[in-house]
Amino acid sequence: MQRERDEIYWFQPTQRCTRLRVREHTCECKATIYELCQAGGLTFIRRTVRGPDGPVVHESPWLIAAKARRLWLDLLLGQAR
Repeated sequence: MQRERDEIYWFQPTQRCTRLRVREHTCECKATIYELCQAGGLTFIRRTVRGPDGPVVHESPWLIAAKARRLWLDLLLGQAR
């Protein structure tokens, strides 16, 4: 039995920090790009959707690294959206 997909809640980007580090990212060849970002001791996923009106950016909730990493892996495996 396949488990249901987890829903990721996406929010408008915030200016919570002045610097962040992109730890991992998906391929730039797609219209939607995901980045696993870390800043201020927390980790989140940034989603950029490139469309005809320009890029639209959203962020997942900022989480402790272990939870964000699990969410990242679920996203990559198609178990979260």
